[in-house]
Amino acid sequence: RGRKHIAGKTEEDLYKALGLRYIEPELRENAGEIEASRKGNLPRNLIGYDDLKGDLQIQTDWTDGANSIEEMALAAKNIGLEYICITDHTRALAMTGGADEKKLARQGVEIDRLNRKLSGITLLKGAEVNILADGSLDIADSALAKLDVVGAAVHSHFKMSKREQTRRIIRAMENPNVDILFHPTGRILNRRPPYEVDIDEIIAAAKRTGTILEIDASPERLDLKDEYIRKCVRAGVMMSIDSDAHAAHAYQFLRFGIGQARRGWVERKDIVNTKPLKEFLKAIQ
Repeated sequence: RGRKHIAGKTEEDLYKALGLRYIEPELRENAGEIEASRKGNLPRNLIGYDDLKGDLQIQTDWTDGANSIEEMALAAKNIGLEYICITDHTRALAMTGGADEKKLARQGVEIDRLNRKLSGITLLKGAEVNILADGSLDIADSALAKLDVVGAAVHSHFKMSKREQTRRIIRAMENPNVDILFHPTGRILNRRPPYEVDIDEIIAAAKRTGTILEIDASPERLDLKDEYIRKCVRAGVMMSIDSDAHAAHAYQFLRFGIGQARRGWVERKDIVNTKPLKEFLKAIQ
């Protein structure tokens, strides 16, 4: 103003001079953030890039991953995670050498052994279970009940009608053993569009059943997208942010999932794996 410097040394100063609360870069999507800033309605505790305590979708060389369970555990420990869940594919995804009930049991024995051996990281028993065409799962409920975390996912029959696909997924979510819906819309960026699904019905079913919806951080997926993440926030549906790691280096993808969550106005409380281990296990129960 004339020769007087009003603002501009920092972004924060600029927003303050305009009578606005600072808007984090990921929120700058022309999606109502300026109005929310003016009214004081921006997220108060936007999730931070160091807030995750665990990773809940990890594949190993038991199926289509590149590294052993122990290697994945040590890599997670090195980046400061407190726990990871091993979620190798199950038998309907035969091309990956998917696990049946017996293989899951053998893997559980190995996870128990490693938990006795390793310190500073806890391994949870899980699986990425296939949702079959009718909404049933490819692993028996008796085996799923023994796992710490069950993630369900669509890996086939992508061309179903919107109504059929939605019914199929909701039926899987209604299984009391299912904790998380992995990569909920199935998209692979620049390769495969999302399957037709009524996301509002899926979010309503997640609220009703207590199912966690995943933000898959793989740069090939980034699924859920930010528009749907914001719907989850408004509905009070809990989410997770997972790397979908198939190799030890892929934990770096978590930052992409966090960025995606921030674009969706996610606070720390909205993400289940920001909780320490004991609180996390209580939350999914």
